Amino acid sequence: MAAEGGSDQFIDIVKLSPPAKFPAAFPQDLKVAPSLKRRRSGGDTWVVSVFVIIHVGVFIATMLVNDCWTNSNGDCALKTLGRFSFQPLSENPLLGPSQSKLEEMGALRRNFVTEYHQTWRLFTSPFLHAGLFHLLLNLCSIIFIGIHLERELGPLRIGVIYAMSAFGGALMASLFLQHTPAVASSGALYGLLGTLLSELIWNWELQTKRVSAIVSFVFVFVCNFILGFLPYVDNFASIGGFVSGFLLGSVLLLSRRLELPKVPIKGTLFDYGVKSYIKLKLKQNMDRPVLRIVSFILFSLILAGCLVAVLHGININSYCTWCPYVDCIPYTSWHCQNGETSCKTMVSDDQMTLTCMGNGNFRVFPFTNISRTRISDLCNLIC
Repeated sequence: MAAEGGSDQFIDIVKLSPPAKFPAAFPQDLKVAPSLKRRRSGGDTWVVSVFVIIHVGVFIATMLVNDCWTNSNGDCALKTLGRFSFQPLSENPLLGPSQSKLEEMGALRRNFVTEYHQTWRLFTSPFLHAGLFHLLLNLCSIIFIGIHLERELGPLRIGVIYAMSAFGGALMASLFLQHTPAVASSGALYGLLGTLLSELIWNWELQTKRVSAIVSFVFVFVCNFILGFLPYVDNFASIGGFVSGFLLGSVLLLSRRLELPKVPIKGTLFDYGVKSYIKLKLKQNMDRPVLRIVSFILFSLILAGCLVAVLHGININSYCTWCPYVDCIPYTSWHCQNGETSCKTMVSDDQMTLTCMGNGNFRVFPFTNISRTRISDLCNLIC
């Protein structure tokens, strides 16, 4: 208060505090968990890169061992590649190695797993590809889906999901094997697809590009599953990997990423959006440990059940007549229900004649200096 010129003037000084800064859609005391901050920052994608490099390296090694130019007497596709040339399309329509070389590199086959108990093939078959077409489609899909998921979830979680889905796919494939080799590399890819579906379901409220995510999921799923109807690619590995990836994704994705206040601040519910607040509360209620525990128990039971069945030599094709058609479409060059093949061999001066004992088909080859494994490949092709 100050007096001047015989009159009193009162000046009220009001101290104004700076306006509070509230988020546009969340309550003031909403906390963002560290996992969400990590997702925003992007993260490394080295795990997917390492697996891609391993797959490419194994395929190159497979083609080196195959050596079509020498082992098949020059009867190869793309002969200009020399040692890296592929088997004829009539033998391998995916531009890849022969049956015997796939088996040598660790592919799955009924008698190897159920009779000889070569369980080490469960760990080698997920890294094999039936051919160049299979390799390119599989790796492009893994890069497309895997990098997105690794940025979202981090390398550790994706590494676990990838490895366990590959093993789960190999186990599932071992229950439906026939007398032709099968590779299980699609199991890991479908594990990533299962995880992507899990992310879409459990984090649906947080998705901003739902349509593009669904379209990408369906496109990759259908294209790779159609490829699985061709020889040597196993669709049952894809099914096993998908189930494993979905359940593991449910276990690792269902974490409390947003911590909401137990009692909202006065005015918060209306000032900051009723719809957003209710969605977040529902999200918090769904992120309960019981769902994660149930998913983990289901995954463990399925994995243990398949492992016990494989170790006991159980083959579900013996009880299911239509199951082979989930993995195969009948064609003139191959059959969906195949058995052991045997051929009669007749050798002259410079020719060899193979006659299938099952159907009577025969073929004359202008060479005689081939290995027994190559004779088995040709016998399977004739029969």
